[in-house]
Amino acid sequence: MSPRAAAVPAGFAERLLTWHARHGRHDLPWQQHPTPYRVWVSEIMLQQTQVQTVLGYYPRFMAAFPDVHALAEAPLDEVLHLWSGLGYYARARNLHRAAGLLVREHAGEFPAELAAVMALPGIGRSTAGAILALASGQRQPILDGNVRRVLCRHRGIDGWPGRPAVERELWTLAEALTPSRDVAVYTQAIMDLGATVCTRRRPACTLCPLVEDCIARQQGRVAALPAPRPRRERPRRETRMLLALDGGGRVLLHRRPPRGLWGGLWAPPEFADAGALDDVLAGCGLAASGPVRTLPVLAHAFTHFDLDIHPLAVPVVVNGDGMEGATLLWYNPRQPPRLGLAAPVAQLLAALQGEN
Repeated sequence: MSPRAAAVPAGFAERLLTWHARHGRHDLPWQQHPTPYRVWVSEIMLQQTQVQTVLGYYPRFMAAFPDVHALAEAPLDEVLHLWSGLGYYARARNLHRAAGLLVREHAGEFPAELAAVMALPGIGRSTAGAILALASGQRQPILDGNVRRVLCRHRGIDGWPGRPAVERELWTLAEALTPSRDVAVYTQAIMDLGATVCTRRRPACTLCPLVEDCIARQQGRVAALPAPRPRRERPRRETRMLLALDGGGRVLLHRRPPRGLWGGLWAPPEFADAGALDDVLAGCGLAASGPVRTLPVLAHAFTHFDLDIHPLAVPVVVNGDGMEGATLLWYNPRQPPRLGLAAPVAQLLAALQGEN
């Protein structure tokens, strides 16, 4: 560890607490009656997602699943339906799995030990620490994206925070700075500072309670820290989706495998080669009953790549026995069932509905 990072600045926690009392966020829904369950759901939703976006989802989710028993007993489709559009759907699947484990192995109670919380699906060290600190006041350091940015700038820590050596340095610093008292308030304060003042772009340094000994500020390197992820060429991929339409305006959807892209969600059958359309139809027990329409390409950005979706709308008839089952169903856009749909799939279905 660099000497600058090792030195714990005087009054760091006290300044944050004073600032938070006046300028921090105090009315977020998960801050009201902060049980471990409520905090856990919010922390999972907030992973790689802005607070403003989560505010549109959290109240509906909590109304449907007010406690861990309700979440554990809910069908996965219902959970994914209420998550639709929030992205990173593995979070919802892990949340559902973890709820089941909490009910079966912990009598519905959240464990109080860090290792036990980290053993639950979808919970890493920082999320586990945040749950225990915010809901129970345990002295647990956290290191989410906002905290990384504050610490990298304040202590002048070079290197991409995702590198193991830099991450270890940041964890050591986070542990040293976390106070023994008022841990829940401190944890919220340092997250709030990164989210509202020490922002990635255009940080409001003059409003920061830590500005007087911020090394990045002193050295004119605020914009350079934290160091960005090493650049990689962003790949662009393409796929085709079969929009099989029956005579009543319904669209055939299938449930995607539980792991991988859009795992567990419902989507039109997907294939790579336009020449494989007849094979895809036959594999679904369908036959084309009219001409194929090529709809406009739909571009969608994922975290690590861009995807171009080429939709092919095909009127069909069932060729053999009925289609619906565990992995296939006819989706009626006029009376949509409560299913988990990825955002681009919902766009495609809305566009089809708009044509009718």
